[in-house]
Amino acid sequence: MSKIRVLVHGALGKMGQTVIAALGQEPDMELAGAVDISATTNSFSLPNGDSTPLSSDIAAMLNTQHPDVVVDFSTAKAMRQLAQAVLSRGVKLVSGTTGLSEDDLRYVDALTKEHGTSAIIASNFATGALVMIHLAKIAAKYFDYAEIIEEHHQFKLDAPSGTALTTAKAMIQARDKAFTTPEQKEALKESRGQKLEGISIHSVRIPGIVARQEILLGGMGQTLSIKHDAINRDCYMPGVMLSIREVGKRSGLTVGLEKLLGL
Repeated sequence: MSKIRVLVHGALGKMGQTVIAALGQEPDMELAGAVDISATTNSFSLPNGDSTPLSSDIAAMLNTQHPDVVVDFSTAKAMRQLAQAVLSRGVKLVSGTTGLSEDDLRYVDALTKEHGTSAIIASNFATGALVMIHLAKIAAKYFDYAEIIEEHHQFKLDAPSGTALTTAKAMIQARDKAFTTPEQKEALKESRGQKLEGISIHSVRIPGIVARQEILLGGMGQTLSIKHDAINRDCYMPGVMLSIREVGKRSGLTVGLEKLLGL
């Protein structure tokens, strides 16, 4: 059986480097090359001592390396150009880039259908995070007050995180009505986080944290806390590898790893 050839976009970032290391452990996959806008050399050193082609030009790498799948961990502003380059060539796309708008997702979906290929976009590839969201959806039906505290490293560009927004939207959909917003003085509103249908989302950005999220729900005489910690970036790799294997079995755009896990 031929191996799945994978091109990593955003390869010089921490997630990109973790993906590259993980690919070397998968017997049914091979690294086709690396792309990063910051690339200044034409090769990237691998953990085993070998090297792989590196470029800042995604189109050129697609034409020369002929990947089956592109894995992307970059920025939201790069998504449309990336999706056009990848999907127009019939190559499949797996992306963990967050901060994408609904228009961005519709754009990617249209490209997959136009070119007869597929894409998976997920705000979080950690299995535990998806279970957290699933449990929050269940709990949302039984509590009228909810807040989310999400914590990430200082280099994360978007806030609130994609996972926090996904969580809040899933909770609201599960109960089909907004949560209750406590009354507060006008002067306090800026300290209460971003609001989404009654849920306050608080974002923390400091060194020493990879990713952490806690969902707090409150009712008369009780509170419920649902929390997930990403200790290191290795926790995302099983979900990324699953997506690489599954994207070729699907058509169109799949949003969310939970659809692959049956949650």
